[in-house]
Amino acid sequence: MSRVEVVLDPEVMSGDPCIAGTRIPAETIIANLRAGYPIDRIFKAYPTLPDGGIEAAIRWAESAGLDWRH
Repeated sequence: MSRVEVVLDPEVMSGDPCIAGTRIPAETIIANLRAGYPIDRIFKAYPTLPDGGIEAAIRWAESAGLDWRH
């Protein structure tokens, strides 16, 4: 299985960083983590979020210097 990544595509969500293969902005996942939502709740809220999508958002946030912890 390949690793899920965050991608920027001008054709998807106006180029906002999104989880690859979805229209879910990485920042949305980070906002959920900051709010203290458990991982299972995030997956239920975003059923198209692939396994590895949360980890991809965390890697993206850390590489951008964003604090993702609540």
